[in-house]
Amino acid sequence: MMLFHIFQKHIDAILDELTEAEVLPVGLDRSNVTLEPPRDPSHGDLSTNAAMVLAKVAGMKPRDLAEKIAEKLGALDDVQSVDIAGPGFINLRVAGSVLLGELLEIEQLGSEYGRSDKGKGVTVNIEYVSANPTGPMHMGHCRGAVVGDALADLLEAVGHKVIREYYVNDAGSQVDTLARSAHLRYLEALGEEIGVIPEGLYPGDYLKPVGEALAAEFGDKYKDAAETEWLLIFRKAAVAKMMDMIRSDLAMLGISHDVFSSEAELHEAGKADIAEAELRSRDLVYDGVLEQPKGKVIEDWEAVELPLFRSTQFGDDQDRPIKKSNGRWTYFGGDLAYHFQKAQTADELIDIWGADHSGTVKRIKAAVAALTEGKTKFDVKLVQMVRLLRNGEPEKMSKRSGNFVTIADMVEEVGKDAVRFTMLTRKADAQMDFDFAKVMEASRDNPVFYVQYAHARIQSTLRKAADEGVTPSADHLDRLGEEEMDLIKMAAQFPRIIESAAASREPHRVAFYLNDLAAAFHGYYNLGNDRPDKRIIMVNDPEVTSARLFLAKNIGQTVKNGLALMGVEAAESM
Repeated sequence: MMLFHIFQKHIDAILDELTEAEVLPVGLDRSNVTLEPPRDPSHGDLSTNAAMVLAKVAGMKPRDLAEKIAEKLGALDDVQSVDIAGPGFINLRVAGSVLLGELLEIEQLGSEYGRSDKGKGVTVNIEYVSANPTGPMHMGHCRGAVVGDALADLLEAVGHKVIREYYVNDAGSQVDTLARSAHLRYLEALGEEIGVIPEGLYPGDYLKPVGEALAAEFGDKYKDAAETEWLLIFRKAAVAKMMDMIRSDLAMLGISHDVFSSEAELHEAGKADIAEAELRSRDLVYDGVLEQPKGKVIEDWEAVELPLFRSTQFGDDQDRPIKKSNGRWTYFGGDLAYHFQKAQTADELIDIWGADHSGTVKRIKAAVAALTEGKTKFDVKLVQMVRLLRNGEPEKMSKRSGNFVTIADMVEEVGKDAVRFTMLTRKADAQMDFDFAKVMEASRDNPVFYVQYAHARIQSTLRKAADEGVTPSADHLDRLGEEEMDLIKMAAQFPRIIESAAASREPHRVAFYLNDLAAAFHGYYNLGNDRPDKRIIMVNDPEVTSARLFLAKNIGQTVKNGLALMGVEAAESM
């Protein structure tokens, strides 16, 4: 059992004892009781707010309850010392035997260290990327793709069953534009001079192979044909080619999805009608007239009766139309049906959206709450844009792609691992810069390099020791000192970080933690620069060397496990 789990169990047992002794009332809600490292390491190894959050319900002063909890904690063999801070926070220091036990736990669990069953098999559908199938993946899609994929890995690590889903928007006007653009490239492949790509069509060279494939398949059959004859055929073919390209682009980032859901197929199957019928049966859709938009003068505006969803009953600021005046579904109407479909196979839904979609969050949350009668947990994570720079200057666009830098361009230049790690170095809802030069920089200021170098440095040390005939061993861990114990404490936070990152749906927390762990290891390693007795490899002391190598090996394992959750490979050498 890992350190934080051990002490969580201790606190739960103590609270149970106090309940049996009628110090605490039965059935007390303990969900706000926390156990975490104090902000100031000088205060101890762990801190709990148990007395602070439970005292009022128990009719006690926080400090009085803290004293009762601290007394029982102090009697445990796993606790070295206990202190009460301020009005009732309890700080404790962990016994050295527990820390060494954590190191042995890392060794025993290996790649499984940090994983848990906290999710209890609850199925989570996480939809991410879902870019329109009109071209290659570009930088605007990259951050959401990485955040979604890393979050999916995190949720699996804590015991959730995860469905990775991509929603293919293949039913809107943009795919008709794609078909017309492909037809132009088809004519080009047949030898016609097409000149400058007309305004409104997709100009990228990526459509040339699509046109060539269509020409090879159909010859000149649709060269002079009316649009009505070829539009649907070219649309289907072009979307299929674009999705092949998108899958290939995502694969370069190490990303694959379990499910690709088609918007067109959803409508063909009548799923939107089913969702509407479900809502009408509960009087959550009605036929009404929207008010004219406030603060705007629309000359041709007229009151039209539309089917409206009662989203105001679920916190939205107005009811929303699910169909247009021409009888076609609004985007919201289709989105509503799509989420109803996803909810049939999952207990929880998560959408990763660009920040430009923030205005639709309320209404879709209202729709999911209505359709599932509040039974399906739903969350939307907004991802801010990334500004591309080169040596501090805005990056030029890619000519062959139209007017954007593709994911393929990025990965080919800096590598998958650098792209993925960098995208997770800030909170998803905070804007970020991606400077190609800085991402490749071998310095402390580049977190990708800094963390990778920690793992590579450990592997290099292990190889050097092996050449000298010394291997890691747990036989003499009692030779480890204060500096080594501090490093174990940092590593021991890893399982807690994984659980909290998964619970908060914030994969960037793993990147932050890895940077801290790397800094701690580099600091420990550099002690030997000025103090020979602090070097990991002590030629004249094989016992302390084997113990320090054992520590380094398992710090490396922790770094590797964290990188794996980010979809990043751990470097063996640099």
